[in-house]
Amino acid sequence: MSEMYVSGQSGIGRLIQALAERGHRVIGPVVRNEALVYDEIKGVEDLPKGWTDLQEPGRYRLEQRGDEKLFGYVVGSASWKQFLNPPETVLWSGTLSPEGFRTDPLPEPPKYAFFGVRPCEVAAMQVLDNVYGSDNGTPSMGMRTATRELTFIVAVNCVEPGGNCFCVSMDTGPTANSGFDISITEIAHNGNMRYLIESGSEAGTEILDEIVGLEEPTDAEIAAQESSLAEAAANMGRTLDVEGLPELLKGNARNPRWDSIADRCLACANCTMVCPTCFCNTIDDNLSLDGKHATRTRKWDSCFTLGFSYMHGRPMREGVGARYRQWITHKLATWVDQFDELGCVGCGRCITWCPVGIDITQEAAAIRRADLRDTPIGIGGLA
Repeated sequence: MSEMYVSGQSGIGRLIQALAERGHRVIGPVVRNEALVYDEIKGVEDLPKGWTDLQEPGRYRLEQRGDEKLFGYVVGSASWKQFLNPPETVLWSGTLSPEGFRTDPLPEPPKYAFFGVRPCEVAAMQVLDNVYGSDNGTPSMGMRTATRELTFIVAVNCVEPGGNCFCVSMDTGPTANSGFDISITEIAHNGNMRYLIESGSEAGTEILDEIVGLEEPTDAEIAAQESSLAEAAANMGRTLDVEGLPELLKGNARNPRWDSIADRCLACANCTMVCPTCFCNTIDDNLSLDGKHATRTRKWDSCFTLGFSYMHGRPMREGVGARYRQWITHKLATWVDQFDELGCVGCGRCITWCPVGIDITQEAAAIRRADLRDTPIGIGGLA
C-alpha cells in the first residue's frame, strides 16, 4: 500500500544517503557546462538548487530562479537511456591463447538509483521495457534487463512544465502513476519548500520507513500538491492531437509537407540521440590485427543517417524528407503496430535540441491540416 510523507530539504538529503547505504550508485541532475546533465550525486548540495531551464524550439539555456527549489527545471539533453542502454555496449568478446579460445566474462550490471526522474522519463523507460522485453517476441538484452531490474527509481512530479513539454497529450505526466519506487512533489507552502514523498513499491516503502524525521502531510499540503499538479497539466507548453494520428501519418506518405521539412532539416540526428525512446542501433564486429581478440559492440545509430537504410547497393531513403517521415511515422504510427503504444512520451527534447527548431507537434498538425488520404496525387521525390 502506498504511504505518503512530507519533509523539508533535509529529508531529501537523508533519502539520497539511504539509497547510497543500500549499495546504489545514486544518479541525479547536476549543472555542468551551463546545462543540466545526469551524474553521480552525494547529497542535496549536488542538485540544481535555484536553477531553471528555458526551452523553446532550437533553444535552451539555464537561468537562476531566485528561490531554493531543488527541482525547478524540466529535462536536459541526455535521458536516462544512456545508463540502461549506453551509447556503446560490448555484447561479446573472445580471446585466442595457446591454451585455446575463451569467451571473456562481461562486467556485472551496475546497481543504480535514478533520482529525479520526470514522469515522462519514467514512461520512456516503460516504453523501452516493452521494446526490449521477451514478451513481444524480441530477444531480451541481457545487460539492460539485469541493470533495469536492479535500478531504484525516484520520480519527481512536474509542477512547472517547460515551453516544449506536451506530456499531457501523451498521457505520461505531469504526475507519475506507476513505474517508480518513490515519487516526490516539490511545493512552496507557507513560505517554505516542502516535499511530499510517496512510496510506489515495497522497496520504496521499506526505505521511507527507515528515514528519520519524515512527517505526515497536512490536508493543506496535500491540497497544495493536487492544485500544483492540476495547474501544470493545464499549462503545457505544447499539445499534440493523437486522435487517429497513426492512420493519418501512414496515409500521408506522399504529402508535400515532407519536402517542406526537408528544406529545413539538417539530418543531424539530434532528435534521435536525445529522444528517451529511440532505440535504433548498429553492430560492429572487430578483430585485432594479430587475430587473437574479437569484439562485438552495439552502438547507437539513427534513421536520419544515410547509411541506416542501406540495402542491396543503395540507401532506401536517400532524401532528408523521407528520413524525417520515417522517424515521425515510426514514433507516432507504426510503433503502435509493433508495441501497441505510441513511441513518444512528450518530453519535448527533440524540439529543444533541433538546431533549426523543427517541432514534432507542429509538423503532425500540419499533416493533419493537409490530409491527402482521399486525394489522388502523384508526388515524387520521396523514397
